Amino acid sequence: MLETLSDDDYVNIVSFNNSAKSVACFKNLVQANVRNKKILKEAVQKITANGTTDYKIGFKEAFGQLSSMNFSRANCNKIIMLFTDGGEDRASEIFDNYNRKKEVRIFTFSVGQHNYDKTPIQWMACNNNGYYYEIPSIGAIRINTQEYLDVLGRPMVKEYDSAKTVQWTNVYVDALELGLVITGTLPVFNKTSTSKDKNKAQSQLILGVMAIDVSLDDIKRLTPHYTLGPNGYYFAIDPNGYVLLHPNLQPKDLKSQEPVTLDFLDAELEDEVKVEIRSSMIDAQNDQKRFQTLMTSQDKRYIDRGIRTYTWTPVNKTNYSLALVLPDYSVSYIKANIVDIITQAKSWNVSENSEETVFESLHLEHFEEYGHTLIAPRVYCSDLKVQSDNHTQFLTDFIEYIDIHTPNNSPCNMELINRLLLDAGITAELAKHWNKQKLNDRIRAKFVLTDGGVTRIYPASAGSEWTEHAETYKSSFYKRSLDNNIYVFTSSPYAVNDSILVSRAMDLRVDEFLLKPAVVGVKLDKQTWMESFIKATITPKCVGEICGCRRDDSNLDCFLLDDGGFLVMTNKDDYINKIGQFFGMIDPSLMRNLINESLFSVNITYDYQALCDPTKETKAAAGLRSVYVPTIADILNIGWWASAAAWSILQQLFVSITFPNFLEAADLDDDLSEMPSKESCIKEQKQYFFENNETSFKGTIDCQNCSRQFIAEKLPKTNLVLIVADSKEPCCQADERFFSQEEKPSPGPDPCEIALNPRYRKGPDQCFDNNTSDEAMCRRNAGSPLLSSLLMLLLPVFMCCLGSRMRIAVGRQV
Repeated sequence: MLETLSDDDYVNIVSFNNSAKSVACFKNLVQANVRNKKILKEAVQKITANGTTDYKIGFKEAFGQLSSMNFSRANCNKIIMLFTDGGEDRASEIFDNYNRKKEVRIFTFSVGQHNYDKTPIQWMACNNNGYYYEIPSIGAIRINTQEYLDVLGRPMVKEYDSAKTVQWTNVYVDALELGLVITGTLPVFNKTSTSKDKNKAQSQLILGVMAIDVSLDDIKRLTPHYTLGPNGYYFAIDPNGYVLLHPNLQPKDLKSQEPVTLDFLDAELEDEVKVEIRSSMIDAQNDQKRFQTLMTSQDKRYIDRGIRTYTWTPVNKTNYSLALVLPDYSVSYIKANIVDIITQAKSWNVSENSEETVFESLHLEHFEEYGHTLIAPRVYCSDLKVQSDNHTQFLTDFIEYIDIHTPNNSPCNMELINRLLLDAGITAELAKHWNKQKLNDRIRAKFVLTDGGVTRIYPASAGSEWTEHAETYKSSFYKRSLDNNIYVFTSSPYAVNDSILVSRAMDLRVDEFLLKPAVVGVKLDKQTWMESFIKATITPKCVGEICGCRRDDSNLDCFLLDDGGFLVMTNKDDYINKIGQFFGMIDPSLMRNLINESLFSVNITYDYQALCDPTKETKAAAGLRSVYVPTIADILNIGWWASAAAWSILQQLFVSITFPNFLEAADLDDDLSEMPSKESCIKEQKQYFFENNETSFKGTIDCQNCSRQFIAEKLPKTNLVLIVADSKEPCCQADERFFSQEEKPSPGPDPCEIALNPRYRKGPDQCFDNNTSDEAMCRRNAGSPLLSSLLMLLLPVFMCCLGSRMRIAVGRQV
């Protein structure tokens, strides 16, 4: 039953005998999202039968929870469902007190084969605009619950004109591998009369929907992504606060049947201003805010602080709101305004003294002169295949394509090509300048990356060691350099060479506009830079024991850490191969004290779209596989038809009719694998960062039999901090409680705590809950076990109720 609910619904489950209580930690109705439903299902599995049945206590608790809602949502359809194996009390006084106007529908289920009197629970449903049904066996569950659609859909049909509006779904993964999609739906009603007597009521059934899928990839292709800059982006949210088109909306489980729901405040680092922006967008307002905020880096290892301007507005004729986010340096962008750029590039010399053209500087045979060159794998022309795994081949293909095509006869994005060739010309001049200089021993390479997608590494021999993204918009250090007006040191533990990147963005001012069109930097050799680091810290003509950070000094440990707590340099040979690792895995006691002294602050981010190794075998727990059939209240506000599952199911039905062996082949393939390689989960990751502007720190590390003194100093105009501490050998060797900041599986934030203070959501503008003229729906039916077994749905609620004297009431609001 819980699987029929969507994120637009609220639910809680109460078990009762001679007392009533919520089966889980939720004290009120909670959003029926994936996490909450999982908690409720697990709680139901733990119910045990005991005591006697008192319907009054159960219904009193259910009505109490419906009346004490602590969330912002339209008071639309309210439902209480009772699952029981029989009883003799009608609890009429409870309904007289709490449901005199019959605003809450009561649905009752007589579950299992028994001899108890079913009249009382039948009376409860029939006298409260609900429905009574008998479910004699587990196999009868799926088909019997279809009767809910007739009951809950009737008010919508009666409001024919106002109900005929397009509804848009959450984002979901399409069943036919179209990627992430949203669906616009329009209901189709049956209002025909079953009798020639015009005074007879018309039919009040929803026949189905008309729908159209819209791929998010298609929307993205229509947006000017590269004019927003590497750190600019756009997104939209729905009335639940869930995002679509957000760069952090990247579900890894592309086979999930659940909607892809990621809240805006989970997609970004939450702060008070973003909470206000979320509420304003949900309320379909127009506004703009410029403020300082925190952002996670592309590789999720760092936290950066920067100025962002958020501008948002509602999307006409939808319930979405669209926002644009830009840093100050991306408010304007460079547009290469060159006529017939391809022709000019072939004749445009790199410099006055050069015979090579800009176009020729991209050729592989000119790498020795202009450096190893990469171009971003972008869709420059629709008939030019993008290759992101072979950069040299893509560059060659691009050059060959330009050689034989002109702008007039090729389907190309001329803005992209114009900017690429403009950047190629400018960077070629810079490479010529580098060619005249001689590299010293500390510098292994020089490089430049541009917004237009050009990367040049000099000398060309260093290009084979380049491990960064050719797409500059996906390069973490490139995007960090734009937000930090300092020299950014980056050391990666995954690098295949012993080097450290130092980079800085180039500022360009045109009138009052600030632009950052490129990032330049160098690669430092670890060994030679270590020698320079040691030499710079040693006191000249010193003859004592402590004269600075001498190599492998037995008295002092010296470290350079970056702003994420990763090791950049040290005076210890034992640690030189650990450059790029998190310091908590190198000297945990010192790192803990740096955190305690507020040199580093910690932030925890959760990835709700992660994949983990399976924790249980799914094959043993799997039931009969079939096309899903909608049940309870799926039809409210076209809620089910507009859900992710519904449209995918219609597609599956179409495929199964057209290609009858298609689903069978899928089942056969599934049987070949005992369990999935991965399953959806939550992961958490910690990021450490400089939160305050203090520059000097000091403290004492207490060990078992001694103590260590340390001092720390932030280096100006860099993201580095120098730490000098007493050697931990042999004083603090025993404290080796290493800790990492790597991503790891996590239960996530406590959903029970979240339920106490739910986030703002907006209900539908229309509520179809007019049940004043409902006809009685009180006939007794028993599902056919033979037929329903083909559509079997094992509901945990029913499993726990069969053969027991424990009753369960489910409260739901839509």
